[in-house]
Amino acid sequence: MSATDGGSTDREHYEAVVVGCGPGGAAAAARLAEHGVETLVLERGVEAGSKNVSGGLIYAEDSAPYTIDDLFEGFREAAAERPITDYRIHNIAGDKVKTYDLTDLHEHDTDWCDAVLRREMDSWLQRRVHEKTSETGGGVLTNVRVNGLLREGGEIVGVTCDELDPIEGDLIVAADGVNSELAREAGLMDWEEPDEWFQGVKAVVDMDPEAVNHRFGVDDDEGIAHLFSGDLFKGVRGGGFLYTNAESLSIGTVFHLDSLVAERAEPHELLDALLTHPVMAHWIGDGYDEREYAAKLVPDSKKVAHREPYRDRLVLVGDAAGQMQAQGPIIKGMNHAVTAGALAADAFAITRGNADPEAAGRRYAKLLEDSGTMAKLRPKQYELARTVGERETVTNVVDRVLESPISSLALGNPVADRVLERAYNSPFLVSMLPDTRTGYTTLPTVIGEKRGKSIRWKNDAEPPSLEERIGELTYDTDVGNPHIELLDESTEASGAAVYACPVSAEEFGGGCYRTERVKTNGDEETLVSLDTQPCVECGTCAIVADTAWEHPRGGKGVEYREG
Repeated sequence: MSATDGGSTDREHYEAVVVGCGPGGAAAAARLAEHGVETLVLERGVEAGSKNVSGGLIYAEDSAPYTIDDLFEGFREAAAERPITDYRIHNIAGDKVKTYDLTDLHEHDTDWCDAVLRREMDSWLQRRVHEKTSETGGGVLTNVRVNGLLREGGEIVGVTCDELDPIEGDLIVAADGVNSELAREAGLMDWEEPDEWFQGVKAVVDMDPEAVNHRFGVDDDEGIAHLFSGDLFKGVRGGGFLYTNAESLSIGTVFHLDSLVAERAEPHELLDALLTHPVMAHWIGDGYDEREYAAKLVPDSKKVAHREPYRDRLVLVGDAAGQMQAQGPIIKGMNHAVTAGALAADAFAITRGNADPEAAGRRYAKLLEDSGTMAKLRPKQYELARTVGERETVTNVVDRVLESPISSLALGNPVADRVLERAYNSPFLVSMLPDTRTGYTTLPTVIGEKRGKSIRWKNDAEPPSLEERIGELTYDTDVGNPHIELLDESTEASGAAVYACPVSAEEFGGGCYRTERVKTNGDEETLVSLDTQPCVECGTCAIVADTAWEHPRGGKGVEYREG
């Protein structure tokens, strides 16, 4: 992954090189092609989507300068699952549940919202992108891992690849996801703080379209999103979700990574806690059939969305730039990646021919600000609220009040329901919520206890074991070329990966990370070991363990069928 320095050679050159063909990269490439820019797209997977995971809902915001259907005609009909027309949150305390309708929040600034599966969506986008970029002398190449930045005289001028010779570009768009090696090599992003990241784990559950319609009370052109919070997740900050697809359900959990580590929680068990809760019984029924288990990291844009996501000719879009908006029940990422990709392309078109290598990057950052995108990703009201609200002493006081008789009296008032529902549906209030256990666990649990109704349904779902889930995934293992190296095998440095990794668990010998007792010079100690074969490339261990982490070579490693 080291950068290459040297003089000019007869390297292949394109006006623009886009790394990654997810929504952000696809939007950038499509818009560049519309500007007549010669554009090459490099995709690490066997096809776009094979390396990508999302919850996932994609929004088209009224206020956004670009939406995905602006750039790709027929997107909704060809690449999406179902329109999401209803949105609800469930506050859970034991078997008691209190539900609020969040449709007002969901429809705020929303033209439309669809559920998607990334393999289907991204592969469709890849085909459209290849058509568009081929017209300007470029195209899409798959099975290519971009492993670093090409530099001349210390200045970024292109990319290096495992499978190809170095390629130069007047613009390099890093749309290579949350684990972006280009962003890290450029010094624009890092993996130092667990509290800056979420970890998402998801199961895609098979379901006949008629069963989806019947169980959720929707028609073919309707869908629903359910969110879950409260005491079923062992005090970990985060929650769960369920989205209706055309012929399946996406059910998953999203938690702050630092909270997972602090609580020593195992991601697959937290997912199973949701899948087996009585609230799910009516929806998933008997005969639970899990198509795929997947996981990924998610950046917390409130803390990491880069205000100046560029260096030299390199610009970052989407997760690579930390552009994932997760504020309470507001979960938006793919739409912001689309906006960013298109704005990056426009910035290059405006500054095309400018000798200053950072001209496009500066214009891109200005367009992000002027379009209001940065205000959504890094709301000022959150910055103000967190200075007080995220202090442990404040959290403790608030939690004690919520759990006191005073709170019980207040929440027992019928007016409380209307007040709480209005608060949940306020974009302003939601955007300023501090990231503490109060909003994720304490308040939802108290609401469930005081306002909820007991659910007595029997849930017969039997999720697969972790071993079975790993066994059902598709891998092309790069034998002899592990993409992760464990640098410190002590439990102090790397032990958290044993339980935080979504395909590992304590007392489970078939995952990536395991502990073992080893005798050395007569002394016995517990050490961590690594096997990258079952790795789902989420990047969790890069943050919670002492590793040297990079992506596998093009086409190698895990291949998602659903995503």
